[in-house]
Amino acid sequence: MSVLEELARETAGADVAIRAKAEALLPELEAGAAAADEGDRFVAENYARLRAAGLVEAGVPVELGGGGAEVAELAEMLRILAHGCGSTALAFAMHTHQVAIPAWRWRHRQVAAMEPLLRRIAAERLILLSSGGSDWIGGSGEARRVECGYRITARKVFTSGAEAGDILMTGAILEEDGERSVLHFGAPMKAPEVRIEQTWRTLGMRGTGSNDVVIEDLFVADAAVPLKRKAGEWHPLFQIIATIAFPLIYGVYLGVAESARDIAVGLARKRPPSPHALALAGRMETALRAAQIAHGAMLAEVARNDPSERSVNEVMIGRTLVGENAIRAVELAMELAGGAGFYRAAGLERRFRDVQGARYHPLQAGPQAQYAGAMALGQPVATIY
Repeated sequence: MSVLEELARETAGADVAIRAKAEALLPELEAGAAAADEGDRFVAENYARLRAAGLVEAGVPVELGGGGAEVAELAEMLRILAHGCGSTALAFAMHTHQVAIPAWRWRHRQVAAMEPLLRRIAAERLILLSSGGSDWIGGSGEARRVECGYRITARKVFTSGAEAGDILMTGAILEEDGERSVLHFGAPMKAPEVRIEQTWRTLGMRGTGSNDVVIEDLFVADAAVPLKRKAGEWHPLFQIIATIAFPLIYGVYLGVAESARDIAVGLARKRPPSPHALALAGRMETALRAAQIAHGAMLAEVARNDPSERSVNEVMIGRTLVGENAIRAVELAMELAGGAGFYRAAGLERRFRDVQGARYHPLQAGPQAQYAGAMALGQPVATIY
C-alpha cells in the first residue's frame, strides 16, 4: 500500500466499492487513452464508462441518492483512474470537485439550497463543468442588467469535458455603480446561446476536451444567481473551493506520476542493473514519495473542515509540492526507462506530457509563493491569486 493510500484511509476511510469500480475500469481506460491522445479527441467512451459505473454521483451524499464518498475517497478514485488515462481522470476531476463542494456545504454547513442540485446529479447523472481555469478569483465575461435578470456574454477557456457536460458552473462580471462584481450561475450546455469551439490542441492532457465554451447573450434570471461577490478578491466560498478542489485535481497528477514510475521500473528490470540505474530509480522513488506525502497533507487539511486563508495556504503549498515532485518523478522515469521509454507504445512519453499540466492550475508558482510569504509575514492575502 502506498503512503497516499495509508493517509487517505486514515483521513476518511477509503470506500472499497468506489475504489473497486475505479480499478475495474483501468484496462478499458488505458485502451482508449492513446487513440484519444493522438487524435486530440475527447475521451467520450471513457466518460460513458464512468457514468455506467456510477462514479458520476460518487460524491453525492447517500441521503440524497449518491455514493456518499468523502473528499479523500474521491481523490483516491481519481488517482487510480489516472493510472489508466490521465485525461479521463483530469476532466472527471473537474466534475468531481463541482459535486464535492456543494456536498461538503450541505453536509458540514447545512446549506439546504445545495440539495436540489445534488439530488439531480444522483438521479440524472448530470455532468457538471468548471470554468475555474478562465475565471478564478478575477472572474471573466460580461453580465448586463436586464429586466428580471442578466444577459451574459463570455468565452470560457479550459472547459474540461465540455462535450459531455450538462451544466457549466461559471460566472460573469457585472459593472454597476462603479463596482465590479462577479455573478455565479449555471449555464445549460444545450441552450442555443451556448456553444463549444474546438480549440484544444495541446502538449498534454489532449483527451480532456478542454475546449472553449462561448456564451452569447444568455439570459440568467435573478433567482438563478446564488452568489454575487466582489471581483478580484477572495470570498469565503472560494476558500471552500480552493481547499476542496485542489486535492482532487492534484490526485490526478500524482496518479500519472505513479503510473510513469511503474512503466519505467518494468522497462528497467529488463536490463542488468547498473549503479547509474539504481541511483535514478532511487531519486525517482524519493521524488514520488515527496509528492505522495504532500498530497496526503492536502487531504489532511480538507479533513479539518475549516476552510480559511490558512487552509488555502496549506493546500496551495501542497499543490506546489505535489506538482514539482510529480513532474520530477516522471522526468526521472524517462531517464530510467532509457530509449525504450521514448517510444509512444510504452505509454511513458504520454505521461511525461500529461504531467506538465500540473504547472498551470492556480495558484501558479509566483502567486502561490506570494500568498505563502504574505501569510508568513502577517500581510493581507485578499488580492493574491
